[in-house]
Amino acid sequence: MTAAGWVILLSVTFTVAQQLSGEADTYHVSAGYLFALRCPSEDEHTNVTWSRGGGHGLSLPSGVEVIDRLLWFLPVQMSHNGSYTCAKWGQTGVSIALSVSSDKCPEVPETKHITVGVNEGVPCKQTEIFNLKTTTNTRWLKDCKPLQGSISVEERGLMRLNGSSESDAGNYTCMVDVTFNGRKFTAARSIRLAFRTSETGIAAEPKVIYPQQEVVVVKEGVAAEMKCKAYIGFSEENDTYMYWTVDNVSTDDFTQLSDSWDSVQEGDRVYYGVSTLSISEVHRQFINVPISCCVQTTRKRTCGMAWLQEADHSALYTSVSLCISASLAAAAFLFFKVDLVLAYRKLLRHFSKQQISDGKLYDAYVSFLRPDTLTSDVTANFALQILPREMEKHGYSLFIRGRDDCPGEAVHDVIAAMVRRCHRLIIILSPEMRSSTEGEAEEVETLCDNQTQLCYEQNIGVHDALTRNEPRVILVEIGSVDYRCLPESLRYIKRKQGALKWKKPSLKTNTCIEFRSNRNFWKGLRYNMPSVPSGKLHTIV
Repeated sequence: MTAAGWVILLSVTFTVAQQLSGEADTYHVSAGYLFALRCPSEDEHTNVTWSRGGGHGLSLPSGVEVIDRLLWFLPVQMSHNGSYTCAKWGQTGVSIALSVSSDKCPEVPETKHITVGVNEGVPCKQTEIFNLKTTTNTRWLKDCKPLQGSISVEERGLMRLNGSSESDAGNYTCMVDVTFNGRKFTAARSIRLAFRTSETGIAAEPKVIYPQQEVVVVKEGVAAEMKCKAYIGFSEENDTYMYWTVDNVSTDDFTQLSDSWDSVQEGDRVYYGVSTLSISEVHRQFINVPISCCVQTTRKRTCGMAWLQEADHSALYTSVSLCISASLAAAAFLFFKVDLVLAYRKLLRHFSKQQISDGKLYDAYVSFLRPDTLTSDVTANFALQILPREMEKHGYSLFIRGRDDCPGEAVHDVIAAMVRRCHRLIIILSPEMRSSTEGEAEEVETLCDNQTQLCYEQNIGVHDALTRNEPRVILVEIGSVDYRCLPESLRYIKRKQGALKWKKPSLKTNTCIEFRSNRNFWKGLRYNMPSVPSGKLHTIV
């Protein structure tokens, strides 16, 4: 070689050596994974030249391509181990070393320090892979094993540890499945997670665990208590303390407030501060104002906030009012039930259409004992005079045997026909309706011997009432009645629906006073009568 040639060769060698001077960055990867290298000095407007080793003339190995200025390993192979150079025309080239291993998880290139008890994120740091926007799945491994525990993976593979502890320390690998140029790959990158301890000399930042915008329901004038918990760090610092404020005013300014706090250790070297605010009596000035619990360390001051809110008793008051109103309404309805029903019927007659007759001729059949004694004479006077006078004023029609039947008719036939053509059967009971007390059969027999017609009326009407539910029986008592002397059927009706009591007037009582004394009786009788008298019904021919 001539002297000129040697000069040129030495010049080129010196230039290349000068351009590649300095320590190269090293990337640790594992074979079988997708990997991309970006030239540190590139920008989107400049072309970049990639080469293997320190010379421009060395071609790239198989499986390595330059796409959009990035050097892609599709995927990484053991033969790709070595250095690569990227350079812009006319500028100094940059050498990058690629360290390839056969391990499942790549070697850890960096360590991230986080604080115990704080929810911090661990980045995946695979920007070029996520920029493809064709990722299908992201998962994390710890010490090259599937990760177990409470984690969440957020956008671009960020892993967040919820309430981290020292047991979470270790090597983590972010695995990303991606589709590139129609092929499926997996990219991987590792990072070491370490925790700050007191030995590191790094003071932890305090953090209030609770309260955090909490609302405490209280009663004015009653004692209350509020709790606060804060993360302090890895040691009990002498300069750490906790305190409370009410609307930015220290609790020392209020005689009703007192607070205390203490540090507690949880786990190996993790300390928390626990504080209690005691309120001897809740005043109006403490309600709906910010109450803050603050923790102060040598590094930082932070606070959590809460509010006192007075208990809302409106729902309770409304419920109690509704219950009381419903109870009063029910009691009023029961007390005035008869008056309300009678008033409703009266209005109904004025506004409702005329109803069609059901074939009944009378509203009630009146059954009573014929006068044999002075007492029965009072009963007859009530049945023949007082009862029809009052009831017929309200439009009711009554059939009273001895008043409305015709002489010469077959008594039993008339009774049977008329009872079944009445809506009600009014049975008037009086003290003289008695018999021997030797037994029920004898009592009924004795009663029927002298009062055959009365017995037949009751037998026909009560039988139909019990079997066909019509006519409905109304029992009216005049004086004291001994039901032990009456048939079982009447005793059953008495137990089931009761009886109306008519007070016998004194000799000096006039008609007006007599009506007033029995006002409730007449209301009760009209209440048990048909809602529409038979005379008001329209008969279709």
